Amino acid sequence: MDRIFDTIYSGWNQVVFAISNFRFFDIVDILIIAFVIYKAIGFLRESRAGQLIKGIAILLIIYFIARWCELTTVSWALSKIVDSIIIAAAVIFQPEIRRILEKVGHTNFTGNRNLSGDGVELSKCIENVSRAIAVMSEKHIGALIVFERKTQLGEIADTGTVIDAAASSSMLNNIFFPKSPLHDGALIIREGRLYAAGCILPLTSREDLSLQLGTRHRAAIGMTENSDAVVVVVSEETGTISIVVNGNITRNYSGVSAGAELNRLLLENAQAEKISTVKKVVDKINIFKKTEGKEKDKK
Repeated sequence: MDRIFDTIYSGWNQVVFAISNFRFFDIVDILIIAFVIYKAIGFLRESRAGQLIKGIAILLIIYFIARWCELTTVSWALSKIVDSIIIAAAVIFQPEIRRILEKVGHTNFTGNRNLSGDGVELSKCIENVSRAIAVMSEKHIGALIVFERKTQLGEIADTGTVIDAAASSSMLNNIFFPKSPLHDGALIIREGRLYAAGCILPLTSREDLSLQLGTRHRAAIGMTENSDAVVVVVSEETGTISIVVNGNITRNYSGVSAGAELNRLLLENAQAEKISTVKKVVDKINIFKKTEGKEKDKK
């Protein structure tokens, strides 16, 4: 009983000591860790990594139960797995780790590459794309159009043919015309211009997708899983227009509604990000000044 009271008393003293020595940067420290954990949980829910984490957690639970029950052989076998679990995780989660590092590498301070100037060229490009995909949808012509954003798609562009042409609906229809040599691949749009055509995109490895989604849709999902690109897909079989962002696909757009959604994703959201970035920088400067002022007052 005395041990229990001593433990409680010791723990209470540690809590009181921690509170009495609490600093502003301790709050920042806690908020950063909380934000990282929150983002990690969200990321795991959106990817296959969630199922893999559950599998590893089950193995660890079995390992501790085996040790508690003194199951020598099981404990030994699982201990070998646990010892190499960090290396195994790096191999198993390689695609997920790459996605995380790519997202960390995205910085708002550089702005959206598609918003050079006043965004007029990109706006005209979106208008022409919406007209072209409306025609393609009506005629059941398959198309795969990738709008590059912050993640540079140079490696993907190298798999196709660089054309670097002004965006026009007639040019788009010519590229995806069934007998065109470039119609099978994807078209990459960079800064409002048709940059490269006939490009090969990475296919998603997800197994929970509808069987109605063909190779074009799986390539679009795979592309957006590995970058922040926005991809437009026109189904050759049904003529359905789809838009894919961050691995999520939305379907049944018309040419007009697809154009409105592209404007929202590529122009309106980017402008909001710019405003938000400036506000964050100003807030950080103000917080730093206030903290510096308080420290000077204490001295």
